[in-house]
Amino acid sequence: MIRFLEISNHTLFWYYLASNFAYLVMLLIALKTSAAHQHKLESYRLKWIGETPLAPPITLIAPAHNEEGSIRVAVRNLLELDYPELEVIVVNDGSADRTLEEMREEFRLRPVRAVYVAEVKSAPVRGLYRSGVDSRLLVVDKEPGGSKADAVNAALNSATSPYVCIVDADSVLERDALLRIMVPILADPKRVVAVGGIIRVLNGSEIAKGNLRRVRLPRKSIEVIQVIEYLRAFLIGREAWAQGNMLMVISGAFGLFRTDLVRAVGGYRANSIGEDFDLVARLHRYLREKKADYQIQFVPDPMCWTEVPSDLKSLGRQRARWQKGLLDVLWTTRTMLFRPRYGRIGFFALPYLWVFEFAAPAIEILGIATIVVAALLGALSRAFFLQFLLFGYAFATVISIGSVLQEEITYKRYNDWQDVARLVTYCFLEHFPYRQMHMFWRLKGIWQYLRGDTTWGPLKRKGLQSASVP
Repeated sequence: MIRFLEISNHTLFWYYLASNFAYLVMLLIALKTSAAHQHKLESYRLKWIGETPLAPPITLIAPAHNEEGSIRVAVRNLLELDYPELEVIVVNDGSADRTLEEMREEFRLRPVRAVYVAEVKSAPVRGLYRSGVDSRLLVVDKEPGGSKADAVNAALNSATSPYVCIVDADSVLERDALLRIMVPILADPKRVVAVGGIIRVLNGSEIAKGNLRRVRLPRKSIEVIQVIEYLRAFLIGREAWAQGNMLMVISGAFGLFRTDLVRAVGGYRANSIGEDFDLVARLHRYLREKKADYQIQFVPDPMCWTEVPSDLKSLGRQRARWQKGLLDVLWTTRTMLFRPRYGRIGFFALPYLWVFEFAAPAIEILGIATIVVAALLGALSRAFFLQFLLFGYAFATVISIGSVLQEEITYKRYNDWQDVARLVTYCFLEHFPYRQMHMFWRLKGIWQYLRGDTTWGPLKRKGLQSASVP
């Protein structure tokens, strides 16, 4: 028994050390690439991109389901984005409220007589409508498909641009978001096939008529901790993975893709749990099998702001479903593991996700339980426990502080020094007890997936309080 506890404790120690060391390497890479990105922006005048007719057209796709309270403001904001050639497709995914009627009244929708070719499978489309106020707006009314993936697929069949940008109808995009996300493509249009944009926490910020007026830190502790999570995941994790062309996730709230490639892989997999992760994984597989020279990039500029859960129940449900989505994609891509044809994706990216993302909840919860048992039995070495705190929690806290400082040095969106001080303070609280709660939610998600529960479940959201019709 004592021997088992010693092995378990040391396994957790080395696991924490390896995980934190990997994040340290990613932090160093992110610091370097972020500086390079800022230098690149200086050579690309965003105003020039917005004025030149040479910028590739973009089709903006926004699925909407029961959004009657905010759909007018949301669509209006999408139409006001700065970009020279823009098409906006809003998909009314079988809404049971007045979502379609609100858009019909606000934008004077008229039926479009056109042949709809279902190149990508989706639920049946009821009709197409073009705006009489702004001809760039097309509304697709369809039967409920039960998923965001199905709604996006219906819009893909109507998109006319070489690039599609997938957004959430309830997120807030900065006006120059499309200009910034196109920078990697304009720099290398032949190789860059997809770009992920950064997602930031909207809670606590000042909103006026659906537009972001002032960035502020949330007041609730659970929301502040999520700010740190998002900074670490995007500014460190995704920035570093993209640098090695191993980015596996482009957030469904804001991502840009080459239209022909999305259609070539069959669009979104309708029954996928994490459709954003699943699409990027299938793009990697398709392009690797074609032996294509490609890149999937990430842009770290603050561009898209979204509301995060503000209560433990909703947050737990969200993290459980994220873990279900992770396991679903890892299982469908298991044949890519350690296969030479898939290169660094099969040898580095996917194994990392298996070891440090999928297995993390079980390893950490079991390890902490054995540490507690060893302490109760008097078999826990004081030297080991101090080393565990130093290389486990202290090391991880330093990484979180590094992500906050990177944000303040590079982008400076939290201008109030009190907000910055609160962020740094919460870095010390994130790894206990929040981390253990997080691991429990993820373990719950694995259990739900294994017993066949693949539903997402509703999340409690406050919604954009300013999203009211003037």
